[in-house]
Amino acid sequence: MAGRKNGLGRGLDALFPEKKSAVKESVKKATVKTENKTVVPEKTTDDTTEESNRSTIGHKKTAMIVKISSVEPNVNQPRKQFDEDALLELSESIKQYGVLQPLLVSDKKDYYEIIAGERRWRAAKLAGLKEIPVIVKEFSEQELVEISLIENIQREDLNPVEEAMAYKRLIDEFHLKQDEIAERVGKSRTAVTNAMRLLKLSEKVQQMLIDEMITAGHARAILSIADKEKQESIAMKIFDEKLSVRETEALVKRMLEPPKTAKKSKFSSAEDAIYESLEEKMKSIMGTRVQIHRKKNDKGKIEIEYYSKDELERIIDLFESIG
Repeated sequence: MAGRKNGLGRGLDALFPEKKSAVKESVKKATVKTENKTVVPEKTTDDTTEESNRSTIGHKKTAMIVKISSVEPNVNQPRKQFDEDALLELSESIKQYGVLQPLLVSDKKDYYEIIAGERRWRAAKLAGLKEIPVIVKEFSEQELVEISLIENIQREDLNPVEEAMAYKRLIDEFHLKQDEIAERVGKSRTAVTNAMRLLKLSEKVQQMLIDEMITAGHARAILSIADKEKQESIAMKIFDEKLSVRETEALVKRMLEPPKTAKKSKFSSAEDAIYESLEEKMKSIMGTRVQIHRKKNDKGKIEIEYYSKDELERIIDLFESIG
């Protein structure tokens, strides 16, 4: 995975700059219990400032221990894919040290809905925990989307399609502009625009991107092709032939080039048919495009195309084996 992106350190402060984040506070078990949850006052030191005694979201430094069965994920959160190996690794850490950062949740009366921390919740369930620390806070629907998006982008947990869908939701449902989204998530407007362009790909190609069969660089190159079936054909070619992004860009460029105007043949239709047959025969042998350019007096030249260094070496090996 690529390194952390610059500009994302602001996190939830991008939404609530006047306060600091409560989800970074550690939790001490409490002595005050109710039937379903335990209020846990957080330990502070003498030199703790008044500012640090407030959460980013306006609460005092307190968390609750609740039954893990009473906590549920937000079905509308941007992230849909979770790395199973990473979850298992986190669950082992939780078995040893517990959940060190409380989840940020919303009280839905019958249950607590996760605002931030679904990965910790999933890992805690894998670890067999019966209880989990949470901080309760109410947000608007737009704030919920923004917080989930920021948290996941900071952790680089979203795949490119999930990120693009989250941006689209902020625009469609909450009428934010791309520059406003860029400000909130700490990215450039161009980065947000390029991310959203991926939604123009066919659903099959988007799924290949989610499944890491192709990269975002490949996907952006394919975007130049409007036809969805051609997009899928190119994506499969990238996967099957392990094409690099540069090779993909060259392939797309060739596909977009206007066809050359056919010159009037100087030869008879019978001769044309013979040479076309020879071209096809050479194509089947070479495994690539071959053209025979005829001249007068039975002269001419043969043009053999290749699309990568590996393909050139394969053609050379073929000639050597014939020799």
